[in-house]
Amino acid sequence: MTLFEFKAPAILSLAAFVLTIACSCSNNGKSKPKVTPDSTRYTRTVLAEGLDEPMEMIILPGNDVLFVERKGGVRLYKDASKELLTVANFEVFSGIEDGVLGVVADPGYEDNHWLYFYYAVAGDSAVNRLSRFEFRNDSLYRSTETVILEIPTQRIYCCHSAGYLKFDAKENLYLSTGDNTNAEETEGYTPVDERPGRELADDQATAANTNDLRGKILRIKPLPQGGYTIPEGNLFPPGTPKARPEIYAMGMRNPYRFSIDDETGYLYFGDVGPDTKVTGADGELMSYDEINQVREPGFFGWPYFLGNNDVFPKYDYATKQEGPGKDPAKPLNESPNNTGQRELPPTQPAMIWYGKSNSRYFPLVGNGGASAMAGPVFHSKHFKKAPYKLSDYYDGKLFIYEWIRGWIMAVSFDEAGNYAGMEPFLAHWKFDAPVDMQFAPDGAIYLLEYGTNWFSKNSNARLVRIEYAEGNRNPIPSITMDGQYGAAPFTVGFSAAGTLDHDGNEGLAYQWTIEGEHYDGEEVSHTFSSNGSYEVTLRVTDAEGGRGSTTRNVYVGNTPPDVRITTGSNQTFYWDGVDFDYEVEISDAEEPVNPDRISLTFGYIPNGKDAAIVLTSGGDASSYRYLRGNALLSSLDCRSCHALDKESVGPTYQAIAQRYAGQSGAEGLLTEKIIHGGSGNWGERAMSPHPDLPREDAAEMVRYILSLAKESGKLPLSGALTLTDHSGGGKQGVYLLNATYLDGGANGISALTGRDYIVLRHPEMQAEDFDHGNVSIATVTTAFMSYATGIKDGSFLAFDDMDLNGVARIDVYVQASGVGGRIEVRQGNETGPLIGSVTIPPGSFSGASEGWKAYPVELDGKYRRDRLYVVFRNDADRGNPLFNVDRFYFSNKR
Repeated sequence: MTLFEFKAPAILSLAAFVLTIACSCSNNGKSKPKVTPDSTRYTRTVLAEGLDEPMEMIILPGNDVLFVERKGGVRLYKDASKELLTVANFEVFSGIEDGVLGVVADPGYEDNHWLYFYYAVAGDSAVNRLSRFEFRNDSLYRSTETVILEIPTQRIYCCHSAGYLKFDAKENLYLSTGDNTNAEETEGYTPVDERPGRELADDQATAANTNDLRGKILRIKPLPQGGYTIPEGNLFPPGTPKARPEIYAMGMRNPYRFSIDDETGYLYFGDVGPDTKVTGADGELMSYDEINQVREPGFFGWPYFLGNNDVFPKYDYATKQEGPGKDPAKPLNESPNNTGQRELPPTQPAMIWYGKSNSRYFPLVGNGGASAMAGPVFHSKHFKKAPYKLSDYYDGKLFIYEWIRGWIMAVSFDEAGNYAGMEPFLAHWKFDAPVDMQFAPDGAIYLLEYGTNWFSKNSNARLVRIEYAEGNRNPIPSITMDGQYGAAPFTVGFSAAGTLDHDGNEGLAYQWTIEGEHYDGEEVSHTFSSNGSYEVTLRVTDAEGGRGSTTRNVYVGNTPPDVRITTGSNQTFYWDGVDFDYEVEISDAEEPVNPDRISLTFGYIPNGKDAAIVLTSGGDASSYRYLRGNALLSSLDCRSCHALDKESVGPTYQAIAQRYAGQSGAEGLLTEKIIHGGSGNWGERAMSPHPDLPREDAAEMVRYILSLAKESGKLPLSGALTLTDHSGGGKQGVYLLNATYLDGGANGISALTGRDYIVLRHPEMQAEDFDHGNVSIATVTTAFMSYATGIKDGSFLAFDDMDLNGVARIDVYVQASGVGGRIEVRQGNETGPLIGSVTIPPGSFSGASEGWKAYPVELDGKYRRDRLYVVFRNDADRGNPLFNVDRFYFSNKR
């Protein structure tokens, strides 16, 4: 498994693994707070989004943030102007996982303006290069490139490039490198293929090779004139035969993210693990991701060991037989492809390790795909006057995070520096593939989120700033707009009405910045006169000086296509034996309508509340029938590797559906693959297992995927539909006619989708489903019913957007249990046009299931599609209960 895949000291006592929720440990004699800080004390601001594979960032003076994008971009976020600039583009080899991978500032940056980049050199020479450049006045001077180090690589097979950069307190530079080995033909074992011609599939030539710089964390001291020296204390002193002195730690698969604790000097790294079929000592598959603590240079096991020094068997790729594994105390690299020392240092076990199923030692990490990352260690004393520094509760804790699972954990240590526990951090937020995490000098946390799809520019790839406030909390701004896409000139109204202030400060001040112009007020309007993409920034300040900001984009130059469904039939209800006629009209201001981009689907959804999910997810007709499977695919880690129709690391769902279309037993086969994992059908790239997923859930997912290959029976743009699928299906289902059109984009603005839809529901509606009203709802569990009660003169129930076309009467199911009165049906509001009424006599029923009778309200035919009000009246007795109401039936017959 690669980073772009799903995916310690010897075992401590189980007590050491207990979750540390409240710690009374102290640093330097100072007691820590015992209570986890309130989550409302954090504010999260998206500074930039729509990034193209962000990798690593550095926080420059003034809170400017420079970060690199894998395919070559160097971007700069200017804090003062809130702009995102492109300051350079490297020409790089960006195949497999290579590209611009790392960036770091020199410890003396404020004087020398040096930045270091690690990138894959473009062209035919397979080399990754560490170079230094000058960065001044928001410009990267490419002519100042000074080469520090070059590492030969292979570019034939994927994967593992790593490439993260950090300086320690002694100004030593660390660089992580992946094993750069064929990771796709491992047959469920580790890549130790010693057959002739298979050298690139043998990790013993890289990660376990003392004479190779791949699969390592290197430590060097760059020289001003270029090149470097070797700091004292690396794993192999200079002059050691068959060993590279740059190596600080070795035996790694893909040490993608690491950090250095400036107080202890310990290095922490996350190593992205494999998918294997080998069972470890505790019965779990040895597909571990690891978080490692490096107190001194050493060998960390790959490809011979994982986790708590669990041993892989020696797999012979020629005979397909397992042999005995290595000895962790004295591992030997006996591969014919090894150019380094035969005897390796003793193997160091992981501090934290976890596989695809629930971990018995680290249960909080969850299950499914994994890509472990090690972030920074927080020390309060480094942020003494920082306005946004974290609570002292987190003093001395390490932050680790998960690319696939989207969480951040705070790891605690005992007085000896050993692992003591972990706890969720910012668990109220879900992060979209966090790829870098750093503290700013002002105490704020900066996060880079890679986004959903691999090797892609993602709309949810973001630069995020997170602030913590001890006293007055910052307001959380919210922008709503009455239009986001349009043709120039384009006037947009903006509102900050959704802004949240947890401290309830009055007199919030709103300032907007749009195209360099400034506006004040909760609601503003702006006209964009030219085509382009524009940032709209809202800054909100409270009376105590707290402030927050947020940004949204407006796109001018492409108007969403207009899609309309017209019908002469009722647009709210369906009835037995009544067809539904329709006509779809589409127009696009920028181009002629392309029939190939029209999608018109119709289907029956057994649970009407799920119609909103289908519309939100852009579902098609097949997703109606297999809605649960579609929802499960969206909620699990599957979306990190697969998409409906867009290539990512794994095949698209449509491609899977086509491959298995019509095959006998395909549902069972694919269900097993989801649960147990597998490889070999789409190359050797492994698929993560989901052992804790219920079999029926996995089967539902497969049914949805396979449904994508079925002919949907493309509907004409006009016609009549016979409604028969609801027969025997109860009263909760709905029909959904959904028309969408994707335009071709225009004037540099991406393609937009227009949509119209009609939802038809069962003609019986329960009183408790009202949208507005002033009655009480009684629920009687023994009678399995709810009904409206407490009805007095002037009470009402209202239902939004009701089409009464074809409705002849409304049967109101009433229990005459009070003084009686009159039911009036009106439109628009409580005193709107009266379209029908019925008188209810007095009665004295007390049992919930007694005396219910249908009272017909004959309609006069003079109505329109509007909000429907059911108003209850008794002019003579305005204080006593009138009656109870259970439900309404909208009949198309007199």
